[in-house]
Amino acid sequence: MDSLWTSNEIAAATGGEASGNFKAGGIAFDSREVGRGDLFVALAGEATDGHRFLDQAFAQGAAGAIVSAPTDHPHVQVPDTFAALEDLARAARARTSARVIGVTGSVGKTSTKEALFAALDRGEPGQAHRSVKSYNNHTGVPLSLARMPAATHFGVLEMGMNHPGELAHLTTLVRPHVALITTIAPAHTEFFPDESAIADAKGEIFQGLEPGGIAIVPYDSPHRDRLIAAARPYAGRIVTFGTDRQADVHPIETMTLRTGGTFITAKVGDRELSLTIGQPGAHWVSNALAVLAAVDAAGGDLGLAGLALAELGALPGRGARVLAPIAGGEAVVIDESYNANPASMAATLAVLANEPGRHVAVLGEMRELGAGSATYHQALATPIEAARVEAALLVGEAMAPLAQALEGRVKFVHVPTAAAALEVLPGMLAPGDAVLVKGSNGVGLSRVVAALAGGMA
Repeated sequence: MDSLWTSNEIAAATGGEASGNFKAGGIAFDSREVGRGDLFVALAGEATDGHRFLDQAFAQGAAGAIVSAPTDHPHVQVPDTFAALEDLARAARARTSARVIGVTGSVGKTSTKEALFAALDRGEPGQAHRSVKSYNNHTGVPLSLARMPAATHFGVLEMGMNHPGELAHLTTLVRPHVALITTIAPAHTEFFPDESAIADAKGEIFQGLEPGGIAIVPYDSPHRDRLIAAARPYAGRIVTFGTDRQADVHPIETMTLRTGGTFITAKVGDRELSLTIGQPGAHWVSNALAVLAAVDAAGGDLGLAGLALAELGALPGRGARVLAPIAGGEAVVIDESYNANPASMAATLAVLANEPGRHVAVLGEMRELGAGSATYHQALATPIEAARVEAALLVGEAMAPLAQALEGRVKFVHVPTAAAALEVLPGMLAPGDAVLVKGSNGVGLSRVVAALAGGMA
């Protein structure tokens, strides 16, 4: 096992006391994710305390733990395990010479992060590191940093937020050489007075830029100038991307392929690059342009990045396609169950519009939209009609305004929960259907996708 951290290195980074010598090849703070040779960080949360799961973590093969209470297991004891995780993240960042890229945005940050990792890894196999899953919050970011091997050449770290000030802190941990904002859209509006405030909070990512760092900004955004102003005090250079030809990275021409992907010739600074984007949808053109801008800024290989974008597979919960057995045949399920906001709903409904067969939409409520929730939900009626949806299954109480808007326009069923959706859905499907499943993660529509994949057993 390659050593990511030794007990002495952990103690030095955190100011803790090691019980003895051990070495760890990975890190986890969820005991269910601990693998052989991992370091388990026993975080004390509001709902539970990781110290309760020490025996489970070591039964699964943990090599050691960071704890704040005595234990007989191999450990480094510290006063505060969360502070120790952040200290370990800072030590990981300090010891690497990697080019570090920070990614945030209201929509598309995880997909862009994964595509960017694939692009950099294609150029230097095994030398790129990225945040796993959507580990982008106050615990996920330090965990992802602490997991970064010292010899990494490229680090891609996703950062999320739902309150002002959160990114300002996270970016001081990441200290990116390149900071990328994918887009600004209504998300977590419950916690912000307006979309400009969301842009300001996302712009906090630039505050952590290393000297001479590069800020990457969406040119097509109505908040472009606001983001550029936020970047200017911290960035050595500002690069824009978008469909407008005034953007530093933009498409010269695009062509939609039968597969649903897009062939584009892109202008990247003073160079031109032709490539195929394997993923369907206009939003993936924007994602790809952002990736090309970031690869170029980080000194990666643009040609190999283009190949990676052609080969990139969709992520579970973010566009992966599942064949669902249906009596008499099967349906194609587009799994977008991980998250939803007004912009991503419209983008994925536009993808559904281009699918063959009858269009069915299973849509869960969009959460954390505050006072504008009813208006945002009601407005989904327009992209639903544009996608030629013939049957809609609406899930969650917040979908009531949309149900009212669809009366007499689109056939629909409105249910309160994902469990109720599972009871209704089989009777709505037929062989050859294209089924979009999308909603906020808390709605639980991943259960619907799993049931569809298993034949609704």
